[in-house]
Amino acid sequence: MAKYLLLKHYRGAPAPVNDVPMDRWTPEEIAAHVQYMNDFAARLESTGEFVDAQALSPDGMFVRYGGEGRPPVTDGPFAETKDLIAGWMVIDVENRERAVELAGELSAAPGAGGKPIHEWLEVRPFLTAPPTVTE
Repeated sequence: MAKYLLLKHYRGAPAPVNDVPMDRWTPEEIAAHVQYMNDFAARLESTGEFVDAQALSPDGMFVRYGGEGRPPVTDGPFAETKDLIAGWMVIDVENRERAVELAGELSAAPGAGGKPIHEWLEVRPFLTAPPTVTE
């Protein structure tokens, strides 16, 4: 089995077909979207392919090491992660083809008007060993 991250972006990928921002959806459209995501995750739980899924809050900041004996440094504004990443799902599947298949299904979550979003999802395998250095 191989773990993959299915990463949902607010922006940075090509525009989805149903490109209406979630803050313009009705409460019913949001509920239908969340239900689709929950049903999708439940189905993958039943097959043993689900690991985790989270939606992210818009709150956040960049933080870095401030130096010995100093507090961490925070900074912004930038094209911050909070503006780019909406959430993720981690799956554990047999192969890349299955990860792509599931990402395609997840991309069909309903959005405005109850129509599939057809959003682009980033599919990234987890690193299973340190990268090798070639000289």
